[in-house]
Amino acid sequence: MGYKISVDTGGTFTDVVVSDAAGGLTIGKALTTPARIFDGMRDAIAAAAEQIGLSFPRLLADADFLIYGTTRATNAVVTKTVAKTAFLTTRGFPDTLVLKEGGKFRPHDFSQAYPEPYIPRRYVFEIDERVNAAGAVARPLDREQVRRTLATVRARGFEAVAVCFLWSVLNPAHEDAVAALIEEHLPGVPYSLSSRLIPIMREYRRASATAIDASLKPLMQRHLQELETDLKAAGYRGDIFVSTAAGGCNSIAALVERPIFTIGSGPAMAPVAGITYSRMEGLGENVIICDTGGTTFDVGVVRDGALTFNRDTWLGPRYTGDLLGIAAVDMRSIGAGGGSIAWLDDGGLMHVGPQSAGAVPGPACYGRGGAQPTVSDAAAVLGYFDPAYFLGGRMTLDVAAARAAMRGLAEALGLSIEVTAWRILTLAGDLMMRAVADVTINEGINPRDSTIVAGGGAAGMNIMLIAKELGCDHVVLPKTASALSAAGMQYADIVAEEVGSLYSLSDRFDFERVNALLERLEARVLAMRDTVPGQAGAVELEFYGEARYQAQVWELDTPFPDTRLASRRFAGQADLNAYVQNFHDLHERIFAVKDPGSAVETVSWKVRLVVKLDAPVTRKVAAAESATPPVASYRPCFFGDNEPVQTPIYKASDLSAGHAIAGPAVIEEPNTTLVVYPGMSALVSAAGHYRLNIH
Repeated sequence: MGYKISVDTGGTFTDVVVSDAAGGLTIGKALTTPARIFDGMRDAIAAAAEQIGLSFPRLLADADFLIYGTTRATNAVVTKTVAKTAFLTTRGFPDTLVLKEGGKFRPHDFSQAYPEPYIPRRYVFEIDERVNAAGAVARPLDREQVRRTLATVRARGFEAVAVCFLWSVLNPAHEDAVAALIEEHLPGVPYSLSSRLIPIMREYRRASATAIDASLKPLMQRHLQELETDLKAAGYRGDIFVSTAAGGCNSIAALVERPIFTIGSGPAMAPVAGITYSRMEGLGENVIICDTGGTTFDVGVVRDGALTFNRDTWLGPRYTGDLLGIAAVDMRSIGAGGGSIAWLDDGGLMHVGPQSAGAVPGPACYGRGGAQPTVSDAAAVLGYFDPAYFLGGRMTLDVAAARAAMRGLAEALGLSIEVTAWRILTLAGDLMMRAVADVTINEGINPRDSTIVAGGGAAGMNIMLIAKELGCDHVVLPKTASALSAAGMQYADIVAEEVGSLYSLSDRFDFERVNALLERLEARVLAMRDTVPGQAGAVELEFYGEARYQAQVWELDTPFPDTRLASRRFAGQADLNAYVQNFHDLHERIFAVKDPGSAVETVSWKVRLVVKLDAPVTRKVAAAESATPPVASYRPCFFGDNEPVQTPIYKASDLSAGHAIAGPAVIEEPNTTLVVYPGMSALVSAAGHYRLNIH
């Protein structure tokens, strides 16, 4: 096996992790180049190659796999820089995207304008057709009207088409017929059909997902194909995969057909890394993942060793933003990263984020023209960073510029620059802690029963303070913390799934129709296996039902019993009973209540394909020859007081397994900095990761 390269392009930095046959992981990091992503990728890969002792072309030539995660689709949706898209829907239902789900925070607040739909109302075309709730054709498709509509679409310069008809999840014939007409009359124009992309009930969710997917196709097809061209021109000859919101990766060919799954593709890999490192350290199957980047703080959980998914991923505020609708890894983001800007509102109250300095110009300490105070500037002022060793010495920080950016805020607050910097750092930590509480306490999870795995270039600044507030005894900062999502890609598998809607009650279960649907879904996901490039490993199939008690609003993804995998169908009442019991147990674990006497209704069925890829082997680091780690230097650092503390600085290259560092201290990795606060400590584990003790 040659090298395996994983790339995560964030809003500020592009992270690269390179694994070799011996299990070594090397990190490369560079500023993201939004104008042309490959430039930043090349710089990050070159930085990793230099550490390995290879040239950039040599590393590419010797690599077998490259996995790419991107924020391109997310940014395009948020900034509304997607393709001009026509939305075709059933006559009488033109306002599905306008009305959204009808929810609103602060319902009596009329100061906020009504949110714009994802696709403007003037781009919506009503089509004469109707399928009823039983799947029967109530009104035939008017093909001549469709032809006239497509002529209008062509004349008005639309770049993509989204098609979402009522009840097409039960009978897709009309959507299929429109697809054939699009290919005939609009050759080359990309389109998305709701019945193929996301055949689930709930009209808005299906319509929103279809609209987003279609609008991304021209952009992401061009982006991914350009990336493939750039890599091949640079000498790469291996397989290229793209990480997805489904918690795995897939081929470029598959994702240009479903680009919506590239939204959040980078953050979705952090939980994969989190559970891998928790298992590596023997710390269990329940994990809280905290990924602090330059722009955002992403948080998610792993329950009983399984990634958590939901269909409530909103781009923008809940109800007023745009809903993805697809089942995506549950990672939630807030604007509190290293580049988040600190500011005062009209009442003199300080806030951090969501505005970010990004990569251009970046925080003031980067010396690239930034003038507003950020979290990274605060850490520089507090003495946590060595200005000459940022990014392993590849970038020099301007502490004077950071202090100048902080001065106006400090004067407005009547505080010293150092105390102001401390308040910025702790306020950012409070925001992060609330985000963790949102995915744990608010979901019935006690964070004290979980392990925190911290990642991101800015994670080490305040993760120990966050863990102390949450009462978490087990905290791991991996050796690859600065590139957690990219590291997760190293352990990811190829994942694809197919969903089908078929309502069935457990006390009146339709064995024949459910089994027929499962067989069709299984055949479709297995057909995807043939599109996987290169030599992949074993194939696994996972089966789920989206189930609920009668009269409940939302469903739970309920796994089939293990025996189901052998039979490939519900063989009889015993299989159904085991499935229903799984639902009762899942409901009790999440909501602390179950109702075994009630029938269970399943509205959709899902088959997930997992193709195993080779993961890096676990490599142990050398044990320490001396119990006392060598101190590289001392530096004055501030920990909330007006006076600095002479703080020992440790270089990661001087540390070995078994070394314990008591706070206050600073540990400098080439791509991140770990601050060990007074009264806390860090231990280097056998795998080279940092086990943090908050007591």
